Amino acid sequence: MLVASSSSVGLAMAKNTVGNFVAYLTPGRDLVALATVEVELDVVPEGKTVIIEWQGKPVFIRHRGEQEIDEARNVDMNELRHKQTDQMRHKDPRYVILIGICTHLGCIPLGNKGLFEGWFCPCHASHYDNSGRIRMGPAPENLPTPPYRFLQKGNSVILGEDEE
Repeated sequence: MLVASSSSVGLAMAKNTVGNFVAYLTPGRDLVALATVEVELDVVPEGKTVIIEWQGKPVFIRHRGEQEIDEARNVDMNELRHKQTDQMRHKDPRYVILIGICTHLGCIPLGNKGLFEGWFCPCHASHYDNSGRIRMGPAPENLPTPPYRFLQKGNSVILGEDEE
């Protein structure tokens, strides 16, 4: 009887320990909820930028007009540190979707500012164009693009899911 009761108590303790360990490794509900975010693009007027939070990071969504698209596409590749065309960076030329963290020291750049009318990080004077490409300043890389996909119906985008 003593062996049987000790075994059942030991088994219960082992089950509890394993359960606590698995719960510790599982992401929190707030992170799981923000793993993907759907954004309605109709709320972003042409020429404006909205900032949303995704996985604790600011994400810039800018609705560009034809003039901005032409400017971004007609940039001389020799002027860029990272030779990425606008078409390589964005799935739909009308919408620029970027993680809004400067690649130099993690500051949040200001929109529609700087020498290239894109983003400007006032902390250390990094200038990005309207495609999010670094053009001047100490930032080592372009503003990153998060994984995203456009929904077939409606005018929405889902952050956190890539095209398949």
